[in-house]
Amino acid sequence: MKRELSEQEIVRRESLQKLRELGVEPYPAEMFDVNTTSKQILESYKKESELDVVIAGRLMSRRIMGKASFAEIQDRDGRIQIYVNRDEICEGEDKTMYNTVFKKLLDIGDIIGIKGVVFTTKVGEISVKVKELIVLTKSLRPLPLPKADADGTVHDSFTDPEKRYRQRYVDLVVNPDVKDAFIKRTQLTNSMRSFLNEKGYLEVETPILQPLYGGAAARPFKTYHNTLDMELYLRIANELYLKRLIVGGFDAVYEFSKDFRNEGMSRFHNPEFTQMELYVAYKDYTWMMDLVEEMVEKIAMDLHGTTEVQLGENKINFKRPWKRYTMYEAIEHFTGINVSKMDETTMTETAKKLGVEVDKSMGRGKLIDCIFGEKCEEQLIQPTFITDYPMEMSPLAKKHREQEGLAERFEAICNGKEICNAFSELNDPIDQRARFEEQLELSKRGDEEAMVLDEDFLRAIEYGMPPTAGLGIGIDRLSMIMTNSNSIQEVLFFPQMKVEKNTESETTD
Repeated sequence: MKRELSEQEIVRRESLQKLRELGVEPYPAEMFDVNTTSKQILESYKKESELDVVIAGRLMSRRIMGKASFAEIQDRDGRIQIYVNRDEICEGEDKTMYNTVFKKLLDIGDIIGIKGVVFTTKVGEISVKVKELIVLTKSLRPLPLPKADADGTVHDSFTDPEKRYRQRYVDLVVNPDVKDAFIKRTQLTNSMRSFLNEKGYLEVETPILQPLYGGAAARPFKTYHNTLDMELYLRIANELYLKRLIVGGFDAVYEFSKDFRNEGMSRFHNPEFTQMELYVAYKDYTWMMDLVEEMVEKIAMDLHGTTEVQLGENKINFKRPWKRYTMYEAIEHFTGINVSKMDETTMTETAKKLGVEVDKSMGRGKLIDCIFGEKCEEQLIQPTFITDYPMEMSPLAKKHREQEGLAERFEAICNGKEICNAFSELNDPIDQRARFEEQLELSKRGDEEAMVLDEDFLRAIEYGMPPTAGLGIGIDRLSMIMTNSNSIQEVLFFPQMKVEKNTESETTD
């Protein structure tokens, strides 16, 4: 099947051929050595100075006026006006470059290179007077640029979320403001990395393809290795591998990991996501809470110059210290019910009374987690630590040192969603085996997110893992908060999407 071309696309392909017939290569191989950007020109130019520049970008608008024209090009930093005079860019009597190439064969969206001199127009606009124009790339599809009616009404903007996420390459061109979220995301990870590196922690890499999935409660993606003749899984977390490195003698390791969970999708969930996981020997979860506060406060300062971040209608303040509740305290605070002494049967009845959906696969810990998730979590707008989780829902965390039935675990909640999860890591191999076996029983009851038993990990900690604090922090969700984005798709260049419906007509060859 061959796609049927639109009238505009046919015209652009004809222009492409005509350029070649004129000896103008529309996709030249030679390097074009840019020496500045639109932003640098606009910030550094002074009227009295002569500034020679070499700049490149997309042709975004054009005003033809006889032998001279004004146009705008857009580069990585923004737009700048260019002034094209026929006599400046054409030698002798041959006016082809201006009369034919620039006026007739170039289109909006084409990428051109400019060599010229910066000047200020009579109306005071900083512009580039073109001395030489080079065609660098011919665009064969018209950009979906917004149009304005005579009354100023703008329409045909490229604003449909599904189109924007599918065609991010177009979104970045026609809606350049969206770049800011991705720039800030990189600044966020750079800030976090520098914070950890300054403390002497080692950045490492661990396997994405794993023979057993572990380190979290989630459904995995499965794949198959032909040569090894074995089923493999895309990792749901890198925790168990990082803890193997702690066993091996590293005192502090971290990784920015791509993880994959075969679960539902929403504006807070993408099946492929990024976490930073950190493990530090000889520390515990209370120490880790202090580190998280310090690190996220620094990130806010690095990105915004303040600890206050606007998120929708809310102003989030990451200034230390953050509010802290135990999980039981949070449930009692928001529902008025003390669940700390309830058995599984009573907990099930309580969940039903609160309107929380339950099923027979849920153990006591899962019931508590669901009650908290539906009745408490969304009310936590300012950054808040929820601590001391039921042990049943924390199979990799140490038993609480003081309270029976609880684990030394915390989550940080902000804007109603978890942004990080941390433990005093369980390093007792006998206890860890028993916890894995409990997970197997939950799996038999139908819990598809229950953990599997990892014999190699158990073997590793049988050699001895020092007391360790571990942390997983969601980069995507933290990026949403730091960029005032209401959807995870806004901070992922290429979010996962359903199969695209064929909206372009096709014809047979």
